Amino acid sequence: MLTILGIETSCDETAASIVRGDANLVQGEILSNVVHSQIDDHAAFGGVVPEIAARAHVEKLDGIIQRALSDANCSWNDIDAIAATTGPGLVGGLIVGVMTGKAIAYAQNKPFLPVNHLEGHALTARLTDGIKFPYLLLLVSGGHTQIVLVRSLGDYERWASTIDDALGEAFDKTAKLLGLAYPGGPAVEQHALKGDAERFSLPRPLKGEDRLDFSFSGLKTALRRQATELGPLKEHDIDDLCASFQLAVTESLKDRVSRSLSRYRNEFTDDQPTLVVAGGVAANKAIRTMLEAACAEQGFSFLAPPIALCTDNAAMIAWAGLEQLAAGAQSDMDAIPRPRWPLDSDSAPIIGSGKKGAKA
Repeated sequence: MLTILGIETSCDETAASIVRGDANLVQGEILSNVVHSQIDDHAAFGGVVPEIAARAHVEKLDGIIQRALSDANCSWNDIDAIAATTGPGLVGGLIVGVMTGKAIAYAQNKPFLPVNHLEGHALTARLTDGIKFPYLLLLVSGGHTQIVLVRSLGDYERWASTIDDALGEAFDKTAKLLGLAYPGGPAVEQHALKGDAERFSLPRPLKGEDRLDFSFSGLKTALRRQATELGPLKEHDIDDLCASFQLAVTESLKDRVSRSLSRYRNEFTDDQPTLVVAGGVAANKAIRTMLEAACAEQGFSFLAPPIALCTDNAAMIAWAGLEQLAAGAQSDMDAIPRPRWPLDSDSAPIIGSGKKGAKA
């Protein structure tokens, strides 16, 4: 049995977790999973402020690690390795988590394992459901919107990514435009439940195109134009705009995902292929219902880990570290934070990736 401490500080959650599993990866058990959300710290700004996030990680992380150990009823002698998110993410937060993890590893004479945050999401379904390779992953969060083929540990192929905003970012910006609370996803979803989704005709970006990528910037612009034309918005206007936006997002996602499922069917011969969805946007019920329907249409199993493990957490980082250690990974005390760290190194950078390459 291997017992791993995971540390997650890539954005606005400060988290630590203890995960135990056998070296053959037959099973995994979360002994503790402590997450401190910084939503209240950033709400006034309508989004994450990197400097505030980094300072909060410094203030909270040590206590959260101690609580994770206490909740798991573990001492340092029980821990086999330290795993920490090393990228991608906000560099200030990554530095806090990596340096804390290295300090503990050095003081306790334990291996230090750098973990790609996206790999944590990609492998969570193996922790919770013991899913076998290969499978498709749809990652929809505030920072990433991707479809990834998960072949095996360390072997990933990105089939699609967003060419502008991530879906969670589009929800947050829409909420801010309409004067709703942060984070935007839950707020937009609640208003959409009361609205008329057919009132406004909004675009379905890239729908019908052979490429599998996503785009949400044009949809967001169309929503802004519609809201501006209405003038001062009444409550029912906000409800209808949210409903129309959510419907456009859902139909666009269904088109992109369905095409990806068809591609998988053409390239693999699994009797029961699986689509795994992760990321905070996976909590949206309309989107989840659509994904389940798209999978049923093409004979795919649909798998979404519990919501607490879809959003950023340290259990997924600990499990990714456990998988690395079981595969023979060595301690890497030279690892440095990587704000940009694509899960697959072979995919060409997408539009808007910048001089430093793809964000993820």
